[in-house]
Amino acid sequence: MHEPQDARPRGRSPFTAAFLSLLFPGLGHLYAGAPSRALAFAAAPVLLVALLAGIALRLDRIDLVGLVFNPFLLSSVFVFNVVALLYRLVAIIDAYRVAEYLNAFSAAGDGRLGPAHIPRNPLSVAGLVAVVLVMAGSHVVVARYDMLALDLLESGCIFIGDQPTKECGVDPTPGPGESSEASTEPEPSAVGGEVPNVSIPPWDGKEQLNILLIGTDQRPREGTYNTDTLIVVSIDPKSRQVAMFGLPRDTVDVPVPPGPAQQAFGPVYPKKINAWFTSVRNREDLFPGTDRTRGYNGLKAIIGTLYGLDIKYFVEVNFEGFVRVVDALGGVTINVQIPVVDDRFPGENGRLERIYIPSGIQHMDGAQALRYARSRHTSTDFDRGQRQQRVLLSMREQADPQELIPHLPELVAALKQAVRTDVPIDQLDELLGLASEIDTKSIRSYVLAPPLYQQEFQSSPRGYIIVPYVDKIRAAVRNAFTTDPADEALRQKLAEEAAGVWVLNSTGDRDRGARLAGFLEYYGLAASAPRQTPQGGVLADSKIVVYNGAETRLTASIAYLEQLLGVTATNKTDAAIRTEIVVTIGRATPDLEAPVLP
Repeated sequence: MHEPQDARPRGRSPFTAAFLSLLFPGLGHLYAGAPSRALAFAAAPVLLVALLAGIALRLDRIDLVGLVFNPFLLSSVFVFNVVALLYRLVAIIDAYRVAEYLNAFSAAGDGRLGPAHIPRNPLSVAGLVAVVLVMAGSHVVVARYDMLALDLLESGCIFIGDQPTKECGVDPTPGPGESSEASTEPEPSAVGGEVPNVSIPPWDGKEQLNILLIGTDQRPREGTYNTDTLIVVSIDPKSRQVAMFGLPRDTVDVPVPPGPAQQAFGPVYPKKINAWFTSVRNREDLFPGTDRTRGYNGLKAIIGTLYGLDIKYFVEVNFEGFVRVVDALGGVTINVQIPVVDDRFPGENGRLERIYIPSGIQHMDGAQALRYARSRHTSTDFDRGQRQQRVLLSMREQADPQELIPHLPELVAALKQAVRTDVPIDQLDELLGLASEIDTKSIRSYVLAPPLYQQEFQSSPRGYIIVPYVDKIRAAVRNAFTTDPADEALRQKLAEEAAGVWVLNSTGDRDRGARLAGFLEYYGLAASAPRQTPQGGVLADSKIVVYNGAETRLTASIAYLEQLLGVTATNKTDAAIRTEIVVTIGRATPDLEAPVLP
């Protein structure tokens, strides 16, 4: 007798085989019944996945983030993407044909009945075409984003060299005929020959890294170019601590760097700091660099001289481009702490507009975020500087890669027109990796504005100006990573109230009043120690008297003095008293003295 034959296996769908190979090379062959062929096609992808996983496990997060922005890697990704496209195409078509062949072979009794030809199903062929198109489309998307990233890094639009290599939109650097609105006086004549151009030593990854962020008001039709936002970001690579120092645009008399610039301008720059870039941008005799970099090098030098820092790199964003970048990011959500009301905000074509931004959580588009950051007519420079830093930190916290991918073309176009930097491309991966490790909630924020760090003059021969207390600014910058942030916040708050304090001394120590007044002035109070002996003889304890209703607006200052001296303030009315608070030193008063500012 003949043994019963096994039931002939049911034919495998060529379309399913092709679809499975779309998911992973070799799966379609395994489904079709060709395990050896499946192993051959799957071996290379499996080994590659294992290799990439091993690299990912060995690298830390900084290195992984940096690799994404490595130009060589991006170029390699393009080549690999083409190879992967061809490999997957072969795997999909081969799986389809193997399934067809094995179906025909089975239909011919495993070859005993002669060759068999099974007509192709038009729907199956259409499915194969659809699978190929889906696969190819995914690689086209990868190639597009890869080319966008390469274009962003290598176009010369953002990472400036001698000349841009592609069309970058409006170049933010002004031409020789353009000037800042604050630059109305003739510039000094040349003091010597051309300064040799020298390369900036790259950041070594160990020293403190200082980067100057520049926000530019550029209106080419009006011949205007003002560096209105100047923020230095200082990073300690060991502790990952970050401090931000904002300098108001109306600051004058900033110390000039030693060398040719000091010979030309003198020890201080008499104009507003937002005009310095234009003053030195075309001066080959003052700072090294090309026509594209000289102004930035001069700006880094003068801000670095003021702060006592070596500013390594700059990043510039013009205001028009800032609007496009924020819009490409989908807007930004900001916690508005103080309502912004401005009836004189400069709009388009020089027209004044009224803006109102209420307090609370506000989602802003680019134009609204720019108004929030720039409004200055009904708020202090301190508040304006805080708002600018708040916008930057909010954008940093809300930049979600998954949300950015659909908007990459718009974002790349906006960045090419908006951003300029001298950060070397070969250090970009390291810097971005460092940035990814920064906790934005622990950033120390300084706005070097009046009255704590500068003196304000509402009307002067130079118009509205503010003059820096250079020693105080340098001390704040030098101690930024050691000072308690809460202590600095208290000083800023007390300085905003600007309480006038007289310190009277009832003890026999003649200089004790001056020491305490100096201490209070260091903490932001407008304190002085008049040579006036208080009535009533020597007091046993301190005494605080608040005059003429000042208690209603000096709440923080009074609370600080009460805590410092351990007594409760009393309120009095006396029209003859020309200050707001009088502190009388007693025997139990702490002997306090302001720290020495080297």
